[in-house]
Amino acid sequence: MKYHFFLLLVLFSVFGFSQKSKIDLKNIEKSLKNSDSPYNYEKLIFKYKGYPKSLDSIEAQYLYYGRNFRDDKVSTLDDGFKGLADAFKQGNFEACIKLGKVLYDKDPTNLDILLILLRAYDSQKDGTNFMHHLNQFRLLTERIKNSGDGTSEKTAYLVNSVGDEYILLNILNIGKDYTRGSKPTKDGMFDIWEKEGRKLYIKILYLNL
Repeated sequence: MKYHFFLLLVLFSVFGFSQKSKIDLKNIEKSLKNSDSPYNYEKLIFKYKGYPKSLDSIEAQYLYYGRNFRDDKVSTLDDGFKGLADAFKQGNFEACIKLGKVLYDKDPTNLDILLILLRAYDSQKDGTNFMHHLNQFRLLTERIKNSGDGTSEKTAYLVNSVGDEYILLNILNIGKDYTRGSKPTKDGMFDIWEKEGRKLYIKILYLNL
């Protein structure tokens, strides 16, 4: 979904020069389902919901990419999300909060849902909830930003969805003057964004197909 990314100027300052860490999706899946693992989903989501700043970069990586292995994800095609998107387009922020809370409980690491909740809480001048979800949003988007450098297929940024791709593009200030090419791969799709000879590689993961 393409929203008004009012937060992105705020977000630019949070992306420093964090070390890039290799993403092992098989290990992420295994660890999230293992109750004895420090990266078990229930352990991570408890920290994420309660105090997102307490998660380190590896925990955040497991939580963001681990969403691919969840069966309770909310899709932009779901009726519930369509209702939330309609309320957002109409500027009905009270409804956004009501509907968004329900969807957030189902899929708390969904960046589209977080963005709408942020806009809604901002409109209601609810600083407490706004900052809480902003910390969550920063935590997850920083992991995307540090999944690669985008200069090649091997070092492409990794995102979970097309919606997350557009969030990343806005953070990177990649605009309409770029052209997009696509290339299928074993477990996803490469989008190659190009302008004046400069290429940016983003890989959208499709692990459940």
